[in-house]
Amino acid sequence: MITDILAPNLRVVFCGINPGLSTAHHGYHFANANNRFWKAIHLASFTERLLAPEEEQHLLDTGCGITMLVERPTVEASELARNELRAGGEALKEKMLQYQPQALAILGKQAFSSAFGIRKVPWGRQELMLGKTEVWVLPNPSGLNRATLEQLVESYRELFLVLNSRQ
Repeated sequence: MITDILAPNLRVVFCGINPGLSTAHHGYHFANANNRFWKAIHLASFTERLLAPEEEQHLLDTGCGITMLVERPTVEASELARNELRAGGEALKEKMLQYQPQALAILGKQAFSSAFGIRKVPWGRQELMLGKTEVWVLPNPSGLNRATLEQLVESYRELFLVLNSRQ
């Protein structure tokens, strides 16, 4: 079972859609070798070095956390039902109100749209706030996503720079 990496007052909580089968098998977030999450957050300066999925607890030392919208593992996120994503959105709201990170970064437009019932979602910062927590939508780092590593890093770096400018 994959557990949330959360603590109060983090800089950012990254929210994946749901675990892939490889991730579920390994028991760590973003454990599929084709997933670019760990590279993207490192190259965007959230971590000083490239962390391996099994080092995920070290994220807390950097002010980062991880959660997911839906806990059920699937081959592809498209296998999730809208009601699963909606329920995940409600649970995510409660978690963010409890932990109140500066930002919540949901990794994927479609997932955010389905979970929160918002159409026409732009990339980046959203109008929605969860208590004191800003909501951002960033590209999903899955190897199935067409975005290049450079595009992922650029999006994640924008969030990093905004958060750093406030310290």
